[in-house]
Amino acid sequence: MNKGLQTGLTVLTVAGLVLLSQSVFVVHQVQQALILQLGKPVRTVSEPGLHFKVPFLQDVYNFEKRLLVFDQEPQEILSSDKKNLKVDSYARWRIVDTLKFYQTVRNEAGATARINDIIYSNLREVLGQFTMMEIVAGAREDLMARIRTQANLQSSQYGIEVLDVRIKRTDLPIENSKAVFKRMQTERERQAKQYRAEGGEEAVKIRSIADKDREIIMANAFKISEEIRGSGDAEAATIYAEAYKKDPQFYEFKRTLDAYQKAFAEGTTLLVQPTGFFRFLQDGQPPTP
Repeated sequence: MNKGLQTGLTVLTVAGLVLLSQSVFVVHQVQQALILQLGKPVRTVSEPGLHFKVPFLQDVYNFEKRLLVFDQEPQEILSSDKKNLKVDSYARWRIVDTLKFYQTVRNEAGATARINDIIYSNLREVLGQFTMMEIVAGAREDLMARIRTQANLQSSQYGIEVLDVRIKRTDLPIENSKAVFKRMQTERERQAKQYRAEGGEEAVKIRSIADKDREIIMANAFKISEEIRGSGDAEAATIYAEAYKKDPQFYEFKRTLDAYQKAFAEGTTLLVQPTGFFRFLQDGQPPTP
């Protein structure tokens, strides 16, 4: 074989390989493809595997078939009670119409720009109908479903399906946090004063009841003690009376000496006539019966 023939075969082989490489393409199982001929869409390919195209005239553009996540920057939302909220959200979406997607947004960068506008507008519209407490602690699932439904309707014109929209975090703007904290502190102080007032009122009631019970107990105790004392005095009087009946003169002498002991201090000198009350001071002996 001469060199010219060998060279020709080599050229034909290289040309065939180049032609073959330009005629086939592979679609991965997580991708879908759009075939363009001279810049115009011809067909779409969603099945994975080896496929063919017209060499040099047709180009292949691959797009994701998997779910994509769009993490939106935190946006300020005004609630129905005029509270500014900083909402951090994300969305999950996918390409469902490759041709429409290419014709409207071209690529993922263009798609995320559209999704950003759609999600933000729907967040403002839906959340603006609810108060801050309803957004933060209310039926979050229902709110997200409404946002997802509206966003999906608007994104369908771009060949995009929005499967889910979620709020990751809801905060107050920094300039409002201090004011809200101050209002919360004032409210807590008001509640604390109310609780103290109610506690003071209960304490007064408890003290008044305790004082009433104490007075009743003291009165009953005084009544019982007086009854016991009266009974004791009556019994003592009975004993004294019986003793007085047995020896009246000695009883009179004993009572008079007790009176002397209480009336005169030790060392007292008296210059009196020993008669009457002082009659026993003369000889210190009781009278003979």
